[in-house]
Amino acid sequence: MMNSNPPPPGSVAEPEVWRPHVTVATVVPRDGRFLLVEENVRDRLVLNQPAGHLDPAETLHDAARRETREETGWDVELTCLVGVQQWQAPGGDQFLRFTFAAEALRHDPTRPLDAGIVRALWMTRDEVAAAGERLRSPMVLAGIDDWLDGRRLPLDAIRCLDAHP
Repeated sequence: MMNSNPPPPGSVAEPEVWRPHVTVATVVPRDGRFLLVEENVRDRLVLNQPAGHLDPAETLHDAARRETREETGWDVELTCLVGVQQWQAPGGDQFLRFTFAAEALRHDPTRPLDAGIVRALWMTRDEVAAAGERLRSPMVLAGIDDWLDGRRLPLDAIRCLDAHP
């Protein structure tokens, strides 16, 4: 987004810095199935992992737990970082996605789901692959395949450093 205010006279304008969308996603396996959400995105029903944007002053770990709870009603315990994906959407937006794996702990079926989420569901890898064009992005199947291929980084591979006073 461009700053519409001109720089003060005599100052040098800072060049605009490009920033990708920073998102998190959670691969939650259970009994050969994976937790997904069916969501309405621009009048289209798509499938995705529980996922969303990093909020200000939030850690990536907290964002992954929060998004999973808000979109599925499941509380989870993160087990590892599966990987980081970079993807450019057809419209040009770029995403930097931190994909975690998690264990499902407990479900609250009375919890209202985020706006746009139709339902949470459990699907096999083959069912996810067969959904093809219904996947919100190629990162959905890639995250599952990365987990199935054994990609695991420790959670402390991501460090959140305190701000300096």
